[in-house]
This record gives sequence, C-alpha cells and structure tokens, in this order.
Amino acid sequence: MEEQFKNINFGEVKLAAEYEQCEFKNCNFTGVDLSHAKFIECDFEACNFSQTKWIGTSIQSCEFVDCKMLGIDFSSLNTFLLNMNFQNCQLNLSSFYALKINQTKFVNCNLSEVDFVEADLTKADFSGSQLMGATFDQSILIEADFRTAENFSINPSKNRIRKAKFNSNNLIGLLDAFDLNIVQ
Repeated sequence: MEEQFKNINFGEVKLAAEYEQCEFKNCNFTGVDLSHAKFIECDFEACNFSQTKWIGTSIQSCEFVDCKMLGIDFSSLNTFLLNMNFQNCQLNLSSFYALKINQTKFVNCNLSEVDFVEADLTKADFSGSQLMGATFDQSILIEADFRTAENFSINPSKNRIRKAKFNSNNLIGLLDAFDLNIVQ
C-alpha cells in the first residue's frame, strides 16, 4: 500500500480528492461528505462510515473489512469502474438500487433491510450473510451464491435467478412470496 491512515477521525481532517493504494484502519468517517472523492485500490478495515454522503464518489477495486456502513446510499456512487467487496461488514438499511455490481462479495455481512432493487448482482457472493428484510425486485442474481446466506426472501418470478446457488436448507427463502404452509 502506498499510504496508511490509522485511527484518524476524518470529521476533523480535510479529505484529499483522491486516494490510491491506501490503507485505512480504525478510521472514523461518520457524517463526512465523501462526495466526488476517488478511492482506487484502497483497503478499509474497522472503519465507521455511518451517515456519510457518497454522491459521485469513485470506488475502484476497494475492500471493506469489519466496517460499519449503516444507511449508505451506494446507488449515488460514480459507476465508472465501480468495484468493491465487503467482509464482516454491517450494511443495514443501505441501498444498492440499480447498480451493476457483478461478482461483488458480501461475505459474513449483515444486510438487513438492504435495497437490491433492479441491481445486477451476477455472480455475487452472499456467503454467511444475513439478509433479513433485504429487498430483491427485478434484480439479476444469475449465478449468485446464496448457499450459506440466511433469512433472505427472493421471489423467483420477479428476479432473474438462473444458475444461482442455494442450499436445500435455505430454499424456503424462494417460496415466501407464494404464501405456502411448509411443514418440516
């Protein structure tokens, strides 16, 4: 990594316009306006992004690990070369509305009440993630991996799920929309 930032409260420090190959550890971005900033090949670990603004922000090949990202409107990001992955992150109440985020990894994340409406999540990986109340409508989930995901509800007639991967234990999440009484 080119530069490291540790334990910095960016609410008190002026942000640069562009960060390339940087590592951010235990940094606080709470309430910060990240609009139009560029993050290229950056790693974020244990950072708090609560109540941040991301209008036109560029996120290119960035990794988020153990980050708190509640209520983030990712749909306002700059979509040019958009590429990000998440591991052990809290993404509750966030929106990925209409984003094309193929092959994105959401590994062991809390995705409660997240908006994935009209998102292209082809080959996305939801391994070990909680999806209670997450909304999938007109979403593209082709070859997405839900084998170890929990508490999702996906209507197969309103989403494209061809070749998506599911475990026999979590197939009930595909039947919720049909209001069936399933006895085990």
